[in-house]
Amino acid sequence: MHILVVEDEEGLAESLRRGLSADGHLVEVAHDGHRGLDLALAGGPYDVVLLDLMLPCLSGYEICARLRAHGDTTPVLMLTARDGEYDEAEGLDCGADDYLTKPFSFVVLAARIRALARRAGAPDRSLLQAGDLVLDPQGRRCRRGGRDIELTARELGVLACLMEQPGRAVAKQDILDEVWDAPHGIDPNIVEVYVSSLRKKIDAPFGRRSILTVHGTGYRMAPDGG
Repeated sequence: MHILVVEDEEGLAESLRRGLSADGHLVEVAHDGHRGLDLALAGGPYDVVLLDLMLPCLSGYEICARLRAHGDTTPVLMLTARDGEYDEAEGLDCGADDYLTKPFSFVVLAARIRALARRAGAPDRSLLQAGDLVLDPQGRRCRRGGRDIELTARELGVLACLMEQPGRAVAKQDILDEVWDAPHGIDPNIVEVYVSSLRKKIDAPFGRRSILTVHGTGYRMAPDGG
């Protein structure tokens, strides 16, 4: 894979470059936000972007948001020393696909990268629909009432999991097992973060309420799209 690493800690960036290169990947590195954004927009195409949150010049949040604003759907894995749930939610809201807190295991990082790459190109589901909400997992497209809605790879997976079973309660653990590549040891409550992000994108702007909470279980998708 062609991977871009945007990380201002030069020691960590070099370790990532060496480790990923040893796994057979082509790796480019940037140490500040401006250079990272320039490479992400013009130096690719990349299969995955590893993006530090706190960077000189431009933050990881800003870089990710600008990539999405340019229509770039390259999977983004955020790397950060900040492990608060609001930090994670903000990262997902600006378009990141996954979030890994430092310090992290290289084995786990490599598995997350493989999972993001698989999901980015996996044509394993047909067109899904609930009312005027339409999801094309293969084409990574979501629309409501003819209006395109941009989703990250993980958001797309969670939404597809719910839309495949309209009207039925889906447990958080079942969503975790379906969407996450290595779900063991991950708190199922992380699903709440992605559902909250989805509601802000597919429901709130349209005055809808399609993803319903099933207390004590998980969530269900309204068959009529809310």
